[in-house]
Amino acid sequence: MEAGMVYTAAAKSMEDEIQREFDELVRRYYRQAYNLAYRLTGNAADAEDLVQDAFLRAYRFFDRYDRSMPFMNWFSRIMVNLYIDEYRRRGRLKTISLDEPQQTEEGEEGTTLDIPDPGPTSLEIALDKVYVDAIHEGLQHLPPDFRTAVLLADIQGHSYEEIAEMMGTSIGTVRSRIHRGRKQLRDYLLKRYPELFERGDLK
Repeated sequence: MEAGMVYTAAAKSMEDEIQREFDELVRRYYRQAYNLAYRLTGNAADAEDLVQDAFLRAYRFFDRYDRSMPFMNWFSRIMVNLYIDEYRRRGRLKTISLDEPQQTEEGEEGTTLDIPDPGPTSLEIALDKVYVDAIHEGLQHLPPDFRTAVLLADIQGHSYEEIAEMMGTSIGTVRSRIHRGRKQLRDYLLKRYPELFERGDLK
């Protein structure tokens, strides 16, 4: 067999191995990926589109995947970036940095906003369907930036640093979005589902 044929056969074998590895990851994590996409988008059709686009992009850049990193950590970044890019393209997502000087009404630079770290106050997700449905409903009433940050922190369990990298913003902005998102979510649930607080599912 000529050298060129040997190289072609080896390359084909490697491609097949990579394809099998990726297909296995899709099978293993599809449901988890879809659940995240559904919570982000709020409906099945958009969630399906987001998952498909994210897996296509992940496959395109699979050679950059560090096997020492959990796949869903890497994949979640791809999905979140796609989600944010789409909302920005539609003009529905406004990003404000809280670490940079803010402008006054006269156009002058003011002081930076110092948001304290609210701490890791988990949403304590329960296995009760009413509770889960209520949380999902409440998340859809949050602004997209807040919803994404709360999801990544309280449901996906990512650190502020990881979320800042995924969302392409600063840690200070992430802290603010999580803090304000949690408050808005709690206020919504308290008004809409007071029984969850009465029975102790939420605090």
